[in-house]
Amino acid sequence: MNKPRLSFWQIWNMSFGFFGIQFGWGLQMGNMSAIYEYLGASESALPLLWLAAPLTGLIIQPIIGHMSDRTWGRLGRRRPYFLSGAILASLALLAMPHSGVLWMAAGLLWILDASVNVSMEPFRAFVADLLPDEQRTVGFAMQSVFIGAGAVLASKLPGWLHDWGISIKTTAAHPIPQTVITAFTVGAFVFFLAVLWTIATTKEYPPEDMDILKQKQAEGFGEIWTAVREMPTRMKQLAVVQFFTWMALFCMWIFFSVAVARNIMGATDTHSELYERGINLARDCFAQYNFVAFIAAMGFLWLGRVMSAKWIHVISLLLGGIGLASIGVIREPWMLLTAFVGVGIAWASILSMPYAMLSSALPPERMGVYMGIFNFFIVIPQILVAIIISRVMEHFPQVNRLSAVVFGGFCMIVAAIVTLFVPSTNVAPRRLQEAAEKEGMLPTATPPESPLP
Repeated sequence: MNKPRLSFWQIWNMSFGFFGIQFGWGLQMGNMSAIYEYLGASESALPLLWLAAPLTGLIIQPIIGHMSDRTWGRLGRRRPYFLSGAILASLALLAMPHSGVLWMAAGLLWILDASVNVSMEPFRAFVADLLPDEQRTVGFAMQSVFIGAGAVLASKLPGWLHDWGISIKTTAAHPIPQTVITAFTVGAFVFFLAVLWTIATTKEYPPEDMDILKQKQAEGFGEIWTAVREMPTRMKQLAVVQFFTWMALFCMWIFFSVAVARNIMGATDTHSELYERGINLARDCFAQYNFVAFIAAMGFLWLGRVMSAKWIHVISLLLGGIGLASIGVIREPWMLLTAFVGVGIAWASILSMPYAMLSSALPPERMGVYMGIFNFFIVIPQILVAIIISRVMEHFPQVNRLSAVVFGGFCMIVAAIVTLFVPSTNVAPRRLQEAAEKEGMLPTATPPESPLP
C-alpha cells in the first residue's frame, strides 16, 4: 500500500496521546520508590516491588500487539486499545496515592503498569501503520517530543504544588504527601484527555483485504512464538542494544530518587524535611532530563535529514552513559542537573531511534506483534536488575542505591558500543533529507485519499 505523506499537524495529532501516557508514566517513575519508602519498604525490597512494571510489560505488550494486528471495528485497529488502557490507567492513578499499606501500592502498580502498556504498545505500531517509510523518523521523533513534554510537567508538578502552598508533610496516619496525591489526580485527567484527543482526531486505514484479516483472527496466540522464531536480523541486533539500555534506565528509575535523598543529601528518616528536599532535587533532575529530551527530540526532526538514526543513537547513548556514571562522584545539585543533560539527549533517542531503525525491517502484517516482542528486550533486563541487585544489596552492604545508578551508566555506554554493529536502515539518506525538507515543520496539504482529518 502506498501511504500518502501526512502533514505536520496530522503527525502532531496522532502523537499527542503520548503526552498523556508519559505524564502518567512520569509520575510513576518519579514517585513510586518514595511512595514505597513512605510505606516502610527497605532498600533491598525496592527492586522486587518494582517488578510489576517489567513483568506486566513482558506479558501484556506482545498479546496486545498480536490482538491489535487482528482487530478492526468502529474505532479502527489500534485505537480501541488506546481508549481502554487510558480509562484503566486513569483510575489507577487516582487510587495510587491513597494507598495506606505497602501491598496496596504494589498491587496498584501492577494495575497501572498493565493499563499503561495497553495504551502505549499500539502507539508504536500506529506510527508505522500510518506513515510512509521516509516519514517514520519524524513520526517517532514527534512521539519523543510529547513524551519529553509530558514527563517534564509530571516531574515538576509535585514541587510546583508545594510552592503553591500544598503540604509535603507526612505522618504515620497520612504517609503520602498531599502534593503527591494532588499530582496523581491531575495526571489521571491529563492521561485520559490526551489519549482521547488522538482517538478523536486520527483515523486509521482499513484492512486491504477483510478476508485475510478474518483468517488471521482465527489464529491463536501461538503466532507470537512463530514471530519470535522468525525475527528479522536487524531486530535481533537491536535487541542487544535495548537490553543494556533498559538495564541502565531501570537502575536510574528505581534508585536515583532515593539515592539523592539518602546517599547525596544524607537523610536517614523518610519523614524528615531533608529527605523530601532530596526527593524534590531528584524530581528536578528527572524534569531536567525530560526537558532536554523534549528539546533534543525537536532537534532530531532536523538532524534526521543529514544523519542516520544509527549514529544519532550511538552519540546520544554515549552522552547519557557518561552523564549517569558521573553521578558517583557528583555532590553539588547544579552538577547533578548538568549530568542529566546527557541523560536527556539519550532518552530522546531511546524513545525514537531504535523504532525508526526497526520499523522498516518489519513486515506490515506483523507490525503490532513485533513491536510487542521488541518489548521483551526492554523488560527482561529490568527483571534481572530487580532480582539480582536486590540480592546483592541484601548480602553486600557496600553496594548501595548510588552504586546501582553508576552501574546503569556503564550499561548505557555498552549499549552505545553495541549499536555500532547495527547496520543503518534501508531508507536512503537522500529520501530522508527530501522528506524533512518537505516537512518544513509547517502544515502541508493532505492528499485527498488520506483517511486522516
